[in-house]
Amino acid sequence: MPLLNRLKEYRSRLNLNQTELGKKAGVSRQTISLIERGDYSPSVTLALKLAMICEVQVEDIFRYKEDGEDEREENE
Repeated sequence: MPLLNRLKEYRSRLNLNQTELGKKAGVSRQTISLIERGDYSPSVTLALKLAMICEVQVEDIFRYKEDGEDEREENE
């Protein structure tokens, strides 16, 4: 049940590197990298902070995908 995200896309729009975004959010570059790769799901607080920095809704960056969701979409 992965948490999909578009953080890298929004970070690029702001012309920030991972280190710069991490500093703004109060986390390390490694944390930003892990989130972008989908290897780490941020806390609600961090997800909201990242959305605020990117000036978008948290749902614009993060999307929860349930198991079998692709199969349901194909059958519709």
